Amino acid sequence: MNEIDKAMIFESHAHYDDAGFDEDCDELLNSMVELGVSHIVNAGSSVKSLTDIKRLIGKYPHVYGAFGIHPDDVGDLNDEVMEQIRQLCRLEKAVAVGEIGLDYYWDKETHDIQKKWFECQMELAREAKMPFIIHSRDAAADTLDMVKSLKAGEIGGIVHCFSYGQEIAREYLNMGLYLGISGVVTFKNAKTLKEVVKYAPLESILLETDCPYLAPDPYRGKRNTSLLIPYIAEEIARLKGITYEEVLRTTHANAMKVFKLK
Repeated sequence: MNEIDKAMIFESHAHYDDAGFDEDCDELLNSMVELGVSHIVNAGSSVKSLTDIKRLIGKYPHVYGAFGIHPDDVGDLNDEVMEQIRQLCRLEKAVAVGEIGLDYYWDKETHDIQKKWFECQMELAREAKMPFIIHSRDAAADTLDMVKSLKAGEIGGIVHCFSYGQEIAREYLNMGLYLGISGVVTFKNAKTLKEVVKYAPLESILLETDCPYLAPDPYRGKRNTSLLIPYIAEEIARLKGITYEEVLRTTHANAMKVFKLK
C-alpha cells in the first residue's frame, strides 16, 4: 500500500461487535490506521450491540458508532430501548442512526412491526439531526415507499449494502441519499449491482464491508474485515474507468460529509 492509500480508506459499515471478531478484535482494530483504514463506522444491530459499540468507540480513536436496531431484532425494541438509543446518539462519536429498515428475506418479525420501528427510528434520526443507515432486503417497494413518505431526503443518509437495480437507485439518488457498496460488487454474478455502480455518481457512493459478512472475491465465503476494502475500490475503479486513488479520495470525502466529521 503506497502513501496515497494511507489513512484514505473510510469503512462506512462494519460489525466489530460480532462474535466473529471475539478472538482478535483488539489486534485487528489496533492495526487499521497503520494499514490505511482511517475511519470505521460500527453499525448497531441488536440491543446488545448498543452497549458493545459504546465500548468500541470509547476504546479506539478511529471507530465511530451508529446506533439502531436491525429489522430482524425489532421484536426486542420498546420505548425504553428507544430512549437508550436517543441517549447514545448524543455521544461525541455517534454519527448515525442505524442500521434500521426492512428485511423480508429472513422475515423474523412481522412486516407491520418492522415498519413501526423503522418509522420510529427514522424520526429519531430527524430529531437527533443525524443521518440514517438503511438495511433493505427483499423489501424494495415498501422501503422506498416509507423513505418517500417520511421525507427521508430531508434527513439524509445511506442505503447500506445496496442490492437493487438502477431504477431504485435513481429514486434514492434523486433524494440526495448515498449508496453503500459492499464486496458483493466483486462477485461475477453481481451484474445488476455492477450496472448501478457504473450509473451512480462517485460522489454518491460509500465503501463498506458489512464485516464479518460479504467478503469480496477472492475471499468470498471467508471472514471479512475492513482490510479487504481495496478489492471493492479496485472493482469500482474498473467499472467507472477511473483510478483506484480517485475512488478512495472521493468516497472518503463523501463519508466525511454524510457523517458530519471534520
